Amino acid sequence: MPHLLIVDDEPSICVSLSFALEDEYTVWTATDPQEALEIVRTKEIDCVLLDLSLGPYSGLELLATFKQIKPEMTVIMMTAYGTIESSVQAIKAGAYHYLAKPLHMDEVKLLLHKALDYRNLHRRVQALSEAVRQQQSYAGIVGKGPAIQKVFQLIEKVKDISSSILITGESGTGKELVARAIHFEGNRRDAPFSVINCAAIPEALLESELFGHEKGTFTGAYQSKQGLFERSQGGTVFLDEIGEMPIALQAKLLRVIQEKVVTPLGSYETKEVDIRIIAATNRQLEEEVARGRFREDLFYRLNVIPIRTPSLRERREDIPLLLEHFLCQSAVTLGKGTKSFSAEAKKWLYSYAYPGNVRELANIVEYAVALSQGEVITLDELPPALMERMGSQRRVRGDQEGIVIPSGVTLEEAERRIIMHALELHGGHRKKTAEQLGISERGLRQKLKQYQEIM
Repeated sequence: MPHLLIVDDEPSICVSLSFALEDEYTVWTATDPQEALEIVRTKEIDCVLLDLSLGPYSGLELLATFKQIKPEMTVIMMTAYGTIESSVQAIKAGAYHYLAKPLHMDEVKLLLHKALDYRNLHRRVQALSEAVRQQQSYAGIVGKGPAIQKVFQLIEKVKDISSSILITGESGTGKELVARAIHFEGNRRDAPFSVINCAAIPEALLESELFGHEKGTFTGAYQSKQGLFERSQGGTVFLDEIGEMPIALQAKLLRVIQEKVVTPLGSYETKEVDIRIIAATNRQLEEEVARGRFREDLFYRLNVIPIRTPSLRERREDIPLLLEHFLCQSAVTLGKGTKSFSAEAKKWLYSYAYPGNVRELANIVEYAVALSQGEVITLDELPPALMERMGSQRRVRGDQEGIVIPSGVTLEEAERRIIMHALELHGGHRKKTAEQLGISERGLRQKLKQYQEIM
């Protein structure tokens, strides 16, 4: 049974709560802070019901001490003097929830169950995160396949180098995550990591944001302002969507890279900066150069060390791992209990093409966790737009005349879909399936075993 500690300066409340909860919990009680702290230090306590006022002592102070001793322990505050202010203070101090006296036992029991579910889920996420960190991730980027491992190897090689880096790849492949990994794993980790999206800010404001300005330079410039380059001294500046930067600003950026100096707007004084530039784009910059929309000299200055983030289609072996990662992450973020996908939902999620890459996968999981009713997320609880695309594929499969292979699918994935479709048409009969495909039964068995390991 879970271990519960009840802390209240009124012995009668400790006794009544203990009596009501002893069938479901191993209950410990304390009427003063010292006794409570001794129990927490020496016993495996899972959850605490803690009174906000303990005579001359503050329950909030005791809560803070509890969290220092056992951060994972869930604490529910109780008080007869419930106010918005005290409830906010309790939550900020780390309390799971807040109950006002007189207590209603049904509410207490329900809240205790939710608190324990939250604690168990938090432990599961921590265990998963640790396993992923040690074996299947790098600096928070999840993956074990060869495509993403190649990126990990590049990050490890360049993290301490100050040369400019250009990260390319489709939208949603994690370009900013790669940039963060380079910075925070490298020798500049203690200096600022600054991010700016070159496509999201008008040209005039972008120049001021990057280079800074002097007082009175333009209307509204009531005081001087340091630019992002200067504020990031010693650190890394990540220029996202670099292909959208106006040509005029590209020339100024080139000077920053070449000479390591910046000149604020309205000033003639140059200032030295020690920064590493990491840029990212989902465009083909070589084509932009050919069309005159991107400076060739800047492209070569940025592209000293190129890193390409692979699409999710190129790392399908990572989909099960990413699903589990985002499932646990969303459950904790949204305050949901333990969740899992049904076999049918997994089947479709493993085979989907993900044009939006890892970002789309994360959004799908977050939607499903937020709106699902039970512990098991079914196919019908996936996003409607996704269901429409899946439904059209299912109708094609159901007519037994053919199979749709979406554009962008790898040869290996296309082969898997064809084999699984043929197996379904023959009702799972392996000999007939092998004969139709022109392969041996042994070869078919090996393929099916391989697909089972992936799924």
